[in-house]
Amino acid sequence: MIRLFKHYIPYAVLLLGWLDFVLILSAAETAWVIRAHQIGMHVDSALNRIVPISTFAITLMASMVAVGVYSIEALQSIKYAAARMVVATSLSIIFLSLVHFALPGSTLWRSNSLYAILLAFFAMYVVRIVFSQMLDGEGFKRRVLVLGAGPRAKRIRDLANKQGAAFSVVGHVSMKDCESVIPSAINRDHIDNLPRHVTLLGASEVVLALEERRRALPLDDLIRVKTTGVHVNELSTFLERETGRVDLDTVNPSFLIFSDGFSAGRRLSSIAKRVFDIAVSLLLLVIAAPLIIIFSIIVKLESKGPAFYKQTRVGLYNQHFSVFKLRSMRQDAEVGGKAVWASENDPRITRVGKFIRLTRIDELPQVWNVLRGDMSFVGPRPERPEFVADLETKLKYYAERHMVKPGITGWAQVNYPYGASLEDARHKLEYDLYYAKNYTPFLDVLIILQTIRVVLWPDGAR
Repeated sequence: MIRLFKHYIPYAVLLLGWLDFVLILSAAETAWVIRAHQIGMHVDSALNRIVPISTFAITLMASMVAVGVYSIEALQSIKYAAARMVVATSLSIIFLSLVHFALPGSTLWRSNSLYAILLAFFAMYVVRIVFSQMLDGEGFKRRVLVLGAGPRAKRIRDLANKQGAAFSVVGHVSMKDCESVIPSAINRDHIDNLPRHVTLLGASEVVLALEERRRALPLDDLIRVKTTGVHVNELSTFLERETGRVDLDTVNPSFLIFSDGFSAGRRLSSIAKRVFDIAVSLLLLVIAAPLIIIFSIIVKLESKGPAFYKQTRVGLYNQHFSVFKLRSMRQDAEVGGKAVWASENDPRITRVGKFIRLTRIDELPQVWNVLRGDMSFVGPRPERPEFVADLETKLKYYAERHMVKPGITGWAQVNYPYGASLEDARHKLEYDLYYAKNYTPFLDVLIILQTIRVVLWPDGAR
């Protein structure tokens, strides 16, 4: 993987994305030339139409990221990728229409766009057929040697065996820190020269996965391996990179304190984030006002009680604030005011409430919270004080998720289904910590784009 703006991206995805972008640009230019010849128009330099061609390419690429064209499933299945590409094409047409309305002359003509979409779709489909054959091999996978043969080392092996893994394990070395649970592991005493062993296996990375590090940390081995040019990693950082979350089973305080992340030197990014929140929330409030009014009337007609409700949530630095939403449950959903987790097929949810939850329409009033500064568009989901107080006693590092402003959407929301149990909260916390640790505007853009996928395929909504 490559770390781009503090976020890890698989090499295969980066290469495929770059190829797609070049193909889309080429398709747009080819379409323009074809159409020009059809109507007898002179073909001048491509630099004279760089703006509409770039607009077309960027819009189509953003649409493909949004609907999951570069997900693991799409990389493994041509049919899945083709279906998502069709949706991305439709979405890009809508986006291009909006751009044309806002900035006339900055997009291709409609006939050019039609030709360009057909050419780009065909070219990207062919590339994916070739790419799928390459991904079946080991060409794109990093070769990892694991120092350790206990349960932690087994986690790496299990992760490597999953479909879409970006690495393969070429061997395990038992370091006598625990009883081996991997029969194929080689005892360290049987290896005369570890750096040479690493070289012979063709390993590009060595991962330290010891159960007990006291008096078992092989410092001399690690130094020698490092000086041969092979990357050396420890388990927590390795799992963060491969899973996109901070693994609570392996992380320790020193990792959070000394590892790269949680940077305070992101003042400009924070200012840009706030400016974006204000501008977009004002625009959305104007655009979404009719939709909010219509559904508030429908909610009111279907069941007794107010159309809107406000609820106390925990925000930045554990400060409490009131969040606003369209009511999706019966008025008596919480008897005595006692906080209750939402569950799958929750009987308290009304018929209209089920629809507005699936489409996220119930979240629209929270745009007001964004404008006020209580929330951001992107950040950890704010929870109720009762849940926070309970979870802080049961989940390590839960309080650290409140070191960033909560959001309407977030890294946990686009990566993990909507959950209502302690185990769900644990998994979401791992994603929230990853976001808090690695926040950049680039990650925010990825999350906002992928939120479109969650809205279109709302399998995570309850």
